[in-house]
Amino acid sequence: MSDHHQLGRELNLFDTSPAIGAGLPLWLPDGAVIRAELEKLAAEESARSGCFGVYTPVLSKRSLFEKSGHWDKFSADMFPPMRIGEEEFVLRPANCPHHTQVFAARGRSFRDLPFRVSELGSMFRSELSGVLGGLTRVRQISLDDAHVFCSPDQVRDEVRRALESVEKCYAVLGLEPLFRLSVRSRDGSYLGNQVEWNTAERQLRDALGDREFTVGDGEAAFYGPKIDVQVPGHRDTVSTVQIDFNQPERFGLEYTGSDGAKHRPVMIHRGVLGSMERLTAMLIERHSGRMPPWLAPRQVAVIPVGDTHSLAARALVGRLQGESIRAEVLEEGSLGARIRSARLHRDSYIAVIGDRERDSSSVSVSYPALNSKAVLDENLFVTAVRHDISTRALVPVLPFIENH
Repeated sequence: MSDHHQLGRELNLFDTSPAIGAGLPLWLPDGAVIRAELEKLAAEESARSGCFGVYTPVLSKRSLFEKSGHWDKFSADMFPPMRIGEEEFVLRPANCPHHTQVFAARGRSFRDLPFRVSELGSMFRSELSGVLGGLTRVRQISLDDAHVFCSPDQVRDEVRRALESVEKCYAVLGLEPLFRLSVRSRDGSYLGNQVEWNTAERQLRDALGDREFTVGDGEAAFYGPKIDVQVPGHRDTVSTVQIDFNQPERFGLEYTGSDGAKHRPVMIHRGVLGSMERLTAMLIERHSGRMPPWLAPRQVAVIPVGDTHSLAARALVGRLQGESIRAEVLEEGSLGARIRSARLHRDSYIAVIGDRERDSSSVSVSYPALNSKAVLDENLFVTAVRHDISTRALVPVLPFIENH
């Protein structure tokens, strides 16, 4: 398997600066394209599964995290408080306490449930410099995070909904999900009572259905059991679905039931794509830097054989860019050097235009991921690329081309 540290730097996806500090990577332009496309996928899936997008601050009063229980559990891993006047503020280590306040911002009834909110927000961990590395261990985490507030009888269906979102996104990304039911250990320190924990673990088992899974003893969150989703060859968790009875209790969250009485909601923590940093690192390694066409920083390299073909090449690039396809003309250097450059850059399509192509409005296309070539009508080529990208195909779909 490829090393994302090395590939990420070779392909100019990310870097670090001693002037900024360890564990705070810089997303360079090509890496920013990949991240933006992943964020778009996360937003689309959140909306499709019924989440409302929100924005919340990256810091808050220290008392918020004391109330949530994070301060007692994680203060050693948080950045030191900042004193402003008589109050102390901290950078958040998690988004969930903020989302409890979104729920609490208005009165809620059973008709509002499930109430789903999502945010791709930053959170911060004061990791020691010795454990930092690449994109997998960082101090600022950009997290695809959602929280569902629901009634107890809605929990199983909401967990199933989250798992279906995970499976759908992993199929698009070319990743295989491995499920782990993470439960508390007998000697651990956790919030809540045994009845709540037993109920939550049973609901997660029911939601997993016939999926294969392992059990992780002692891997539960401090506030509840969870399902961790990993991928083969990696020890790190990518996605999680967690049940939480405790934060609704600690923050006094309530909704009015059909009986007119006040009831306590259950909170489900739902991270479908997880950390943008960790996910990008895994994708770089999974695809050896050659991202699927929809994720490729430069999707099409258009190469004119000589100066007399530059006008046609630029016209094709303009047309591709008009279709929101990331394309660029490569004109400097020998023909062989430009083709090698496009291959090393991991471009999805290399379109060469010489006399024959210019005169017949066609392109000679190489598909490096498939080790394949074809001469195509320009209209067909543009249509095929647009199809691959719009469907988020893992590789160029040659049958689509051959059927035309």
